[in-house]
Amino acid sequence: MKKFIIAGLLALPVVASAQTLGNLETLLRSVGRLIDIALPIVVAIALLAFFWGLVRFIFSAGDETKKKDGQRLMIWGLVALLVMVSVWGLVR
Repeated sequence: MKKFIIAGLLALPVVASAQTLGNLETLLRSVGRLIDIALPIVVAIALLAFFWGLVRFIFSAGDETKKKDGQRLMIWGLVALLVMVSVWGLVR
């Protein structure tokens, strides 16, 4: 019983100062803005990875290992694009 009373007394200043929630809200909005800025950049990087894999695939006509590396890079670029755009659409 003593523990509950002590915990309640320790939590009282947090409950009384409601203006601290504004700081939390500001922090969450700032993080949201950073994500809004960073997401198109990351999508562009994934798109560049896909096209770099495409270039490697096209220009490695004779070498099978380079062809496989280009194909693997294209696949991972597409997977990254698919996941990012899907999550972006679901969140919006």
